[in-house]
Amino acid sequence: MKIILSPSILAADFNALGKQINMIEEAGVSYLHIDVMDGHYVPGISFGTPVIKSIRRNSNLVFDVHLMVEEPIRMLEDYKNAGADIITVHAEACSDLMATVNRIKSMGLKAGVSLNPGTGLDRLDPVLNSIDMVLIMSVEPGAGGQAFIPSALQKIRDLKEKAEKAGAAIDIEVDGGIRPDNVMNVLMAGANVIVSGTSIFHGDIMENVNNYNKKFKEFEEIIRESI
Repeated sequence: MKIILSPSILAADFNALGKQINMIEEAGVSYLHIDVMDGHYVPGISFGTPVIKSIRRNSNLVFDVHLMVEEPIRMLEDYKNAGADIITVHAEACSDLMATVNRIKSMGLKAGVSLNPGTGLDRLDPVLNSIDMVLIMSVEPGAGGQAFIPSALQKIRDLKEKAEKAGAAIDIEVDGGIRPDNVMNVLMAGANVIVSGTSIFHGDIMENVNNYNKKFKEFEEIIRESI
């Protein structure tokens, strides 16, 4: 499965957001992770549809929209119209997860479900064969710059096994505390979509993306040699 880097604009410099998004595109990135926080499901507030509409006008990236909001089914159409390609909702925030997933899919978008560190994989049982991606949070949601929670690695392994047994062809995305010096562990556990904010947007963006790409190539070589 293809390894994908999804830089999180939560860590970007909003005074230079357009320029920084152009830079990651020039570096060969294909996804953009967009964290929407409502101040209810998580304490913080980030941004909403006006920002997404604005950057959509000048970007061909896949918009990987992560809704950290209560009852996201209420606003799915707004985010579709703003330019989302993938919408991920939190299992914990949906009173009817299946209905929410079905609504996303009915709009022609890819559907993801996110699990907080303390949420078990059994929450995925009703929807696993209906979704395109599972997002494993490796920090508590709501703030950038937190340290990676090591127990997330076993959760990724367990999810990969669960998906294979169910015949579910899903991407496994991981978000929180990932850096070039620990990303190999995340890939080896079974993830293929890597969210990173601080270690992309802080410092030299082109160099930071290249550091991840080097790790991805190293991982792919290990996999090839093991076959």
